Amino acid sequence: MSPLRAAGFPETAVRTRARTGAAAAFADSQEYGRALFGANPLGSRAADSLEDLRLVPPVFVPHRLAKLIELGREPTFGDVDLSTTIGGLRSTLPLYLSAFGSTRVASVDLGLAASRQAGWLGIPMVVGENVLRVNGYGRGEDDKAEAEGSMLARISAYADGVLDGYGGVVVQQSTEDADAEVWNLVYSDPSAHRLLESGRLAFELKVGQGAKPGLGGMTLLDPVAAARLADSYTMVPVGVTVSADPNGAVAVGDSNGAVAGNNLSVLRCCSPGTFTEEILRQQIRLMRNNFPRARIWVKLPPARDVRAAAVVAWQAGADAVTVDGAEGGTGWAPTGFLEHVGLPLGECLRRIGQPEGCLLVSGRMWEGTRVAKSLALGAHAAGLGRAALIAVDADPLCGLVNLVECLALELRMLLSALGKYCVGALSGEDVWSPDGAGAEPW
Repeated sequence: MSPLRAAGFPETAVRTRARTGAAAAFADSQEYGRALFGANPLGSRAADSLEDLRLVPPVFVPHRLAKLIELGREPTFGDVDLSTTIGGLRSTLPLYLSAFGSTRVASVDLGLAASRQAGWLGIPMVVGENVLRVNGYGRGEDDKAEAEGSMLARISAYADGVLDGYGGVVVQQSTEDADAEVWNLVYSDPSAHRLLESGRLAFELKVGQGAKPGLGGMTLLDPVAAARLADSYTMVPVGVTVSADPNGAVAVGDSNGAVAGNNLSVLRCCSPGTFTEEILRQQIRLMRNNFPRARIWVKLPPARDVRAAAVVAWQAGADAVTVDGAEGGTGWAPTGFLEHVGLPLGECLRRIGQPEGCLLVSGRMWEGTRVAKSLALGAHAAGLGRAALIAVDADPLCGLVNLVECLALELRMLLSALGKYCVGALSGEDVWSPDGAGAEPW
């Protein structure tokens, strides 16, 4: 199988981290003593407001003095505590594994490898939408999917090795998942009881996503799978002409007018769902009423009214609100959406301002500075999506662990440089914007 590719993403750097761990936080050690290293060694950056920000350490560091008094010695970056609480779930780091859903990449061994290693790390894991409907639950003779791609396989891979007292599984549900009663199934399943009893089970209502805001999830299916799922989703043949005659009849054919053959892929399209403030509010209240022992998360797209939606969710009782920036996403999406639709994550953070509850963010996260900037601007944690899949593709046994260890070292160094020793201490004063917007608020 050919290596996973991610055009436009720092794939090579992520693979290096996955293979070498914390050493990748620095330049090539073979060049030490032979080369000079200055600003911006990676060359030009993409037009990204988060990338344009700089972290700005101070001279006067009262938090360091307090830490010195606590320890009875000068503190170092090794004294930084990265543990935190993410949407009601204890985590060793301000990180979580983003939802992969039922896309082909995550439905094979990469999804299981990422799940297993996230458990070892003690960070929460989100199981994406439509896994049950497309890959099956993983139990019973009628299960249509390979066992390793099922929802239960991912949950079990995580739960079997999760660090004691940390982490948690977050099961995402979309409009079609609601028809299959995914949350009811998981909530009552004996396999999830250990997570439920230990307070490490959460349900996430998916309102939208970063890769294609305003659209539902999309995957490519073979004709056999498409036929099996045709009653649940909208199916569109790919690579053929779809037209309607004056009477409304739909005709499908290739560019020569031939009828589509069985060798053509089919695009499975989900409904984006219909939301108003009151619908969202009532959905969250219903979740809290029906699943009182589970934490409640809400996932928002990078929409122009992202702050208004986040406030509604928090006020309705959501334990966390996840915001995908337009840079986020691991699944299938129209290229026009990837390049031209949705707010960048930096703008989402600016519009949300001081969050009224736990704010989680994702979008091009793979190294410490971007995570630290997001935390300083109000986020409580950052999600790893493409970076996690590339890491386990590079090393299925410990690629994600190595990537996260490198990222954690960077975070400890950055927080220590800022004179702070826990992630909750970061604030807007720690970042500088070249447009002169100031630090507090950004």
